[in-house]
Amino acid sequence: MNNLEIREAIKRSRLFGYEVAEALGISETHFSRKLRKELPGDEKAKILAVIEKLAKSGEC
Repeated sequence: MNNLEIREAIKRSRLFGYEVAEALGISETHFSRKLRKELPGDEKAKILAVIEKLAKSGEC
């Protein structure tokens, strides 16, 4: 499965994909499509940082 690290981070943080997408400023559909193919390291790091920020802020 592509982008397994991102998918697992979302599950661990008890977030939903739409919440991460909203924080990234993109639609849920666009975010879901992005995850279909393995992302470059810099983009993956950006998404993981957003997930961590959302989890710490308790917005989930």
